[in-house]
Amino acid sequence: MRSVEVCLVAQMCLLFGLAGLFWPDKFLRIFDVLMFPFPASYRTVRAHSVGAIVVSLMLAAVLLAG
Repeated sequence: MRSVEVCLVAQMCLLFGLAGLFWPDKFLRIFDVLMFPFPASYRTVRAHSVGAIVVSLMLAAVLLAG
């Protein structure tokens, strides 16, 4: 059951990472709310999207390793 949860989290990270890379203008409003005192930019959205893809790859490696 634990592997199903890890797989689900990895898929969600991959989904949000790719969506942030393809449509950063849609995520810009969300990042304005999440990063309140700091202004959100396309650069921060892309950086967080790449980070989410890296997290999903790390979780996939955990699934394959054990």
